[in-house]
Amino acid sequence: MMRRVALSLILSTCLGGTAVAQLVPPLNSKPQAYAKPTRVPAARDIPFRGTVQLTVDASDVTRGIFRVRERVPVTAAGDLVLLYPKWVPGGHSPRGDIKNVTGIRVSAGGKPLRWMRDPLDVFAFHVDVPKGVSAVDVEFQYVSATAENMGRTVMTPDMSSIQWLSLSMYPAGYYVRQIPVQASVIVPTGWKVATALRPKAQSGGRFDYPVTSYEILMDSPLIAGANYRQIQLSPDVFLDVIGDTRAELAATPEQIAAHKRLVEQAVKTFGAQHYDHYDFLLTISNNLGGNGLEHHRSSEDGVRRGYFIDWENKLRDRNLLPHEYSHSWDGKYRRPADLWTPDYNTVPMEGSLLWVYEGQTQFWGYVLGARSGMLSKQDTLDAIAATAATYSTGTPGRTWRPLVDTTNDPTAAGRAPQPWRGWQRSEDYYSEGQLIWIDVDRIIRTQSGGKRSIDDFARAFYGMRDRDYGELTYTFDDVVATLNQVQPYDWRSYLQHRVYDVTPAAPLEGINQGGYTLVYTSEPTKWIKSAEKAGKNSDLTYSGGLVVGMDGKVSSVLWDSAAFNAGITVGTQIAAINGRDFDSDALKDAIKAAAGNGPAPELLVHDGDVYRTVKLDWHGGLRYPRLQKVGTAPGTLDALLAPR
Repeated sequence: MMRRVALSLILSTCLGGTAVAQLVPPLNSKPQAYAKPTRVPAARDIPFRGTVQLTVDASDVTRGIFRVRERVPVTAAGDLVLLYPKWVPGGHSPRGDIKNVTGIRVSAGGKPLRWMRDPLDVFAFHVDVPKGVSAVDVEFQYVSATAENMGRTVMTPDMSSIQWLSLSMYPAGYYVRQIPVQASVIVPTGWKVATALRPKAQSGGRFDYPVTSYEILMDSPLIAGANYRQIQLSPDVFLDVIGDTRAELAATPEQIAAHKRLVEQAVKTFGAQHYDHYDFLLTISNNLGGNGLEHHRSSEDGVRRGYFIDWENKLRDRNLLPHEYSHSWDGKYRRPADLWTPDYNTVPMEGSLLWVYEGQTQFWGYVLGARSGMLSKQDTLDAIAATAATYSTGTPGRTWRPLVDTTNDPTAAGRAPQPWRGWQRSEDYYSEGQLIWIDVDRIIRTQSGGKRSIDDFARAFYGMRDRDYGELTYTFDDVVATLNQVQPYDWRSYLQHRVYDVTPAAPLEGINQGGYTLVYTSEPTKWIKSAEKAGKNSDLTYSGGLVVGMDGKVSSVLWDSAAFNAGITVGTQIAAINGRDFDSDALKDAIKAAAGNGPAPELLVHDGDVYRTVKLDWHGGLRYPRLQKVGTAPGTLDALLAPR
């Protein structure tokens, strides 16, 4: 036996050697890898000597060009490394907008200095500092998007979104909280500026801010514009609004009251405030790019026109402020330990706990929205129904990909367009995370006999050290320990299964055992109608498996649906339905007529200049998700959404 084993080993070795020799011809050159040294110093928790001076001229609103000047103190000759922020807080990814940085010039005492971009890290710039130099001057332009295909528009003739993170560099080798910086901004004369920073001086369009840390500065963006209104929501919280027109600032007393209740309900829920003051930086514009980005003492909240003056039809926009405000506690103050970094370049972010950072914030955004009246209870239930449908019927990718793997999407996918969203999955830690936390609340309420809820977790996890707006990090173990402190349960196994395992069934227990059930009806909810109006499309995801624009272009196809099986893809153009020109109502009528044993709709479609006729073999009629009450007694979901 041993002899046969030895012989087989000899033969396999010989055959393996022969195979390698055949793969690499003997006359071919064979280079070897060499070590590539790290040229960027690691961040150290020591004070930076001196104060960086930063001036951003944001007055060129016609061309959208920001002009930046910096003076960086130096204490020795040699290699100075300047870093342009790469890992963006709140973006959870290396998406610093380095491509728009141009016109770099470095000098000292008026004399040009040589600089070189690091070939291994394009966000790092090496400057050869001569002896006797005490400060280096840096100039560059940030050329912002002037067309939709270039990215988010951040400057228009009426307003600007000014993010220091895109408009500065900082010296490598230090924790960013240890780098003092004095910043100034220049905007068109007559414009107003809103930010969590408070200016120490103003002259015309120039605003000078006190010395602060580079970390706090980066966390304190500005909005500026001609049409401005500030609304005080509490002694410490302000709603700063800039609109395309004065008319967009016309908030009614009832709308202002809802925003005030949002602040009241959040403070009641979390128990502490992690800011000295807080500013909602709300832009209402069809020209400036929309966004939602959290900060400790402010949030960037960009919506399209109509936020106040078309309030009833802006349901999704009305969820933005509750979400971003919740981040002041969840994500900014309490930060996952693997996501926190000492600077914005040398230590990569890891997102393994984004189902807490974003998932629980998504949860609190809707809960606080309902409790405050920013959204009605019914609109909130309709929104939860849409989410429940998405992660049950609409996400077949859950049969192969665990939720935790989607926490890699900010880096792996970067929110690029997807051909098969439901199969590929994309950042599902947001809304599937929301469903998990709805169920966590149900479990706490049920296990405690109604004595405790997730509000107790909120106060225990977020409600310490009032007015501390540093970062208190946590791990998976800390989440489990706090849940067990609130209500003993096998939380570790529960969360590991929901987050780390492949789970073909969506986490709907918080709904199905919380007093409601997910059903489908032939009429869309107000929530879905609002989304269709905003998107200028018809959502037929559960009525054949597609979303189609008013122009007939398909924007989404559900994997293994009737549309999928007909060969329809994202980008397919539907030209005709049953021999007639495309019309969204006609498509819905054809789907209704096909219900049961009716004839399948016949679609003339084309991709490019290739036309074909297909049948949408769907006979289930029109189906839209909603939550249906079970019984008459209040359930745990009702209790969760009730005001405090």
